[in-house]
Amino acid sequence: MTKRKKIFISIGVAFLLFLSWTVWWNYHVSKSVEPLIYTDVAKLESRHVAVLLGTSKYAHKGRINLYYKYRLNATAKLYKTSKIDYVLVSGDNSTIHYNEPTTMLNDLVDMGIPENRIVQDFAGFRTLDSMVRSKEVFGQQKVIVISQRFHVERALFLAKNKGIDAIGFCAKDVSKSYGFKTRIREYFARIKMFADLYILKKEPKFLGEPIQIPA
Repeated sequence: MTKRKKIFISIGVAFLLFLSWTVWWNYHVSKSVEPLIYTDVAKLESRHVAVLLGTSKYAHKGRINLYYKYRLNATAKLYKTSKIDYVLVSGDNSTIHYNEPTTMLNDLVDMGIPENRIVQDFAGFRTLDSMVRSKEVFGQQKVIVISQRFHVERALFLAKNKGIDAIGFCAKDVSKSYGFKTRIREYFARIKMFADLYILKKEPKFLGEPIQIPA
């Protein structure tokens, strides 16, 4: 066997091992938080605060992003059924032209949630930041996480590793064709999460002074 052939075989074996680990890791993340996830409002435990994970309001060609729309619908449903008292809208506000928390606040108010029941987290740049800040900045030990199931799973896994008592409520999902690229990206997001938690020991980009959510 030539040296070049040995190198190709080694690369192939390494790739297969990495692929196998990736599939296992994704399964492990999903399975480990499965008991914490709810889709039925009636079965969901009431909690003081829900963390609404942000995303862009608009998608391709200026159309409303269905992930965004369905997350807000789920949030309004939980508030109107008295499952939550406050909504912590956590998202990216990295430039003056892009402000997920304020956009979510305005739309939730239009949907009937009082503005004084919505708290903005302007430094939820990543899911890791959103979850850790809900505890360290906003003082919440027990929260409901709202997003689509794949995102809820990752958020709950992060919460467990950061000592946060979180449960998840799944917003309506999108079609397979609509969400294909997002699902592929989720595999890479979970690999990055592994690195952030166990190798890089990442912490939120910003913490800052505590912000009190009324009891």
